[in-house]
Amino acid sequence: MTKLILSYFPVLLLVFLLGSCGQYNKILKSDDVDKKYAAALSYYEKEEYAKAGALLEDLMPVLKGRSEYEKANFLYAYTKYHQQLYLESSFHFTSFGQTFPRSQYAEEAAFMNAKSLTNESPSLNLDQQNTVQAMSALQEFMRRYPQSKYMQEANAVYDELSRKIEVKAFENAKQYYKLTSYDPQYYKAAVVTLENFRKSYPSSIYNEEAAYLRIEAQYNYARESIETKQKDRYAEVITMYQTYVDTYPKSKYLRDAENIYESSRQALEKLSKTSAAAATATNN
Repeated sequence: MTKLILSYFPVLLLVFLLGSCGQYNKILKSDDVDKKYAAALSYYEKEEYAKAGALLEDLMPVLKGRSEYEKANFLYAYTKYHQQLYLESSFHFTSFGQTFPRSQYAEEAAFMNAKSLTNESPSLNLDQQNTVQAMSALQEFMRRYPQSKYMQEANAVYDELSRKIEVKAFENAKQYYKLTSYDPQYYKAAVVTLENFRKSYPSSIYNEEAAYLRIEAQYNYARESIETKQKDRYAEVITMYQTYVDTYPKSKYLRDAENIYESSRQALEKLSKTSAAAATATNN
């Protein structure tokens, strides 16, 4: 008997699914607003978000002016979020906040807009425009709702996104340094971008490495320069090194930095001797 029941199970399941589908399509085509709205709430509770969303989308034009209109809009935005359609959910949560600024759901909608954009934040190797937009939305949320129950989560997410932007900025700065292996002209750009990173992120954990790479880039920039410009550029290496050892006296890059300093000092001595010899020859 059990084997017989099991053999018919796929057929029974298909019949059940077709029946469910038929019932849903019947509700979708119904003109009974109350019945359709109740069904939308039921599907939402059962986490059948695509069906709930389709019903709510169909209902919203006819719910205008009714008390259910506000909640229907709010839940519709959530159906997009739960289907991982984050740009759509961001749009609808924003639209909800603009349409119902005094709603009991306005605070949550503002937070969910930011959360939707956060979920669209791409991997580090891609452009971070969506990350910046998410951070902006979080800042606006925290400004408008400083006592919100979502504040702790909002702060944590904001810090996470900030670190992501910081890492991206450091990787971009390092990219110029990496390009020097292909073209020495990038040494100057590497020096500038690494310094700009320090100015933008003065408390970054990557500043120690950035400062060392800047010394190395400046040293190579001086070495590749024409002789008439080398003195000033090697002198800048010395200045960078002195600042570096004062700031990071126990740096893991200290020995390499000392080697660069010593090479720069020797180069300056050689340049001074060459300059003195040339001056003597001219005077004679």
